[in-house]
Amino acid sequence: MKSIRRCQHIVTLFLLIFIIGIVALVVKINTQASYFMTFSDNYKLGKVYDRSGDVLFDGSGGKDYPDNYFIDVGNLIGDDKGQMENTLVAQNIDKLNNYSFSAGLVKEGGKAAIYTTLDHEANRAVYNAYGSARGCAVAYNYKTGEILVCTSLPSLDPTKGYANLENMESGTLLSKALCGTVPGSTQKVSTVISALEIMGHDKLFSKSFSCSGYFMNSSGGKIDCHNSSGHGTQNIQQAVENSCNPFFAQLIEDSDMPLDKIISKYRKLGYAVNDDKPEYFDIDGIQCEKASTKLTDSTEFNTQWGCIGQGATLASPIQLMMWQSAVASGSGKMTMPHLIDRVTDVYGENTEVMGTKYSEKIFSEDTASTMKQILVTNGANHYAGSIPNHSVGIKSGTAQVKNGDEENALLVGFVDEPSNPIAFCVLLENKWNTPVTAEGILNTMLDHICD
Repeated sequence: MKSIRRCQHIVTLFLLIFIIGIVALVVKINTQASYFMTFSDNYKLGKVYDRSGDVLFDGSGGKDYPDNYFIDVGNLIGDDKGQMENTLVAQNIDKLNNYSFSAGLVKEGGKAAIYTTLDHEANRAVYNAYGSARGCAVAYNYKTGEILVCTSLPSLDPTKGYANLENMESGTLLSKALCGTVPGSTQKVSTVISALEIMGHDKLFSKSFSCSGYFMNSSGGKIDCHNSSGHGTQNIQQAVENSCNPFFAQLIEDSDMPLDKIISKYRKLGYAVNDDKPEYFDIDGIQCEKASTKLTDSTEFNTQWGCIGQGATLASPIQLMMWQSAVASGSGKMTMPHLIDRVTDVYGENTEVMGTKYSEKIFSEDTASTMKQILVTNGANHYAGSIPNHSVGIKSGTAQVKNGDEENALLVGFVDEPSNPIAFCVLLENKWNTPVTAEGILNTMLDHICD
């Protein structure tokens, strides 16, 4: 009798395990079948839309679009051809597959789609504003994290294919907004934030340093100023407005700015410093490079140059923009950017709805408030004429690249208007070789996305 009962228990256990396995298999097939179908020869993809319903990618191939219709977002949205992997479509292709375990393959009328936060009209206007110039521009709502503009030049219209791939200009197949670039004097925002965190408002504003056009540091290195005549004696507000390199070199050497504390604050901001492993952060599956720098001796040229935004320092335009969100909001927390607003299945039902996310606090509210006032004052004093339609907190940068043979122009900042919570970054490459300006591109962008 005991043997029979033991066998019954064993059989019951095996049946239970079998049923659980079948249920798990059904769940797995139901949730992942769409993903595996994308690797078959028989699949049909849905569409990607902008925030107003304009098509940014059409996997159905059922409509002819005007030439270069997708070029302003081509290297960000991508396609399903496998040439551009770090793009929205490539990293979310399973969400677009018009297949479900219950419905099977829906070739016609399937409603699988990704609805993005992008404004196609604004992206096209910014793309056109560059003309024949190169660079990138990105802007988002710093309260919600919705990316509104993210255009990068050169770009391509994926519908035209890749027959001319070997002759494409370098940078065509990737969004430069995701990649590290020499930040120039926009780096001084991170250095001021670090100084505020280390010594506080009163002590930092009590500091003054003189600029005669250059500064010979303690190691004998020469830090030149863009103004060869110098700026004279100035405080931190004046140094930011004048973008004075000698002031910042002396600030880095100051005894109230120990290098270990600078490194600690940079790491808090998200920099990989010295031997730290380079990292990425994720935007709906797309990898964006994190900032990096080398800081070894606060008295020598390369460390000071790095804190000024040259040397080994790199930061992506998106991360430069994200730091501005922590300043503009007054919270000291970055609003994490996202491109996807919602995702629908083959029936048109929402399967994912994105919400707003924030980073941990990277600096204090007091630091955010002071940094905001510095940037808003700079905007009012120096950009009211060139950016006439909006009040902005802003910092410019000139980045020497290609061994100093070219200079890029950058603008980072935010709109200081309650109805327009916009943070931005504009990069204009080789600024002396183009008739357009970073301010002109920024004006076009803000005019299209602000109320």
